[in-house]
Amino acid sequence: QVQLVESGGGLVQAGGSLRLSCAASGRTFSRYTKGWFRQAPGKEREFVAAISWTGGGTYYTDSVKGRFTISRDNAKNTVYLQMNSLKPEDTAVYYCAAVDGPIRVGPASYAYWGRGTQVTVSS
Repeated sequence: QVQLVESGGGLVQAGGSLRLSCAASGRTFSRYTKGWFRQAPGKEREFVAAISWTGGGTYYTDSVKGRFTISRDNAKNTVYLQMNSLKPEDTAVYYCAAVDGPIRVGPASYAYWGRGTQVTVSS
């Protein structure tokens, strides 16, 4: 059974930091592009960041550039999202996803999804 499991979410004050993790099990995702998405209440799921399977390529949505960093450890089958300088508008459920192919920003392109972890940033 394929699983992506996110962890690391929580409640943090504006300006604070969180590190999200996404552990994969059930198959080897080491050659898959990994992405992070988020969904706030009443809004569509939006792309946050993605990393190529080698880790050599990354891509971020403009609103998180300079604040968030995506990385991966293929030996641990885990992808991370380091979030610094958090803002209340970053509040959302964060999902990790995997796709066999190059970096993509559309949620529909990703075949595998975790169940999400809540991130709440208070002002």
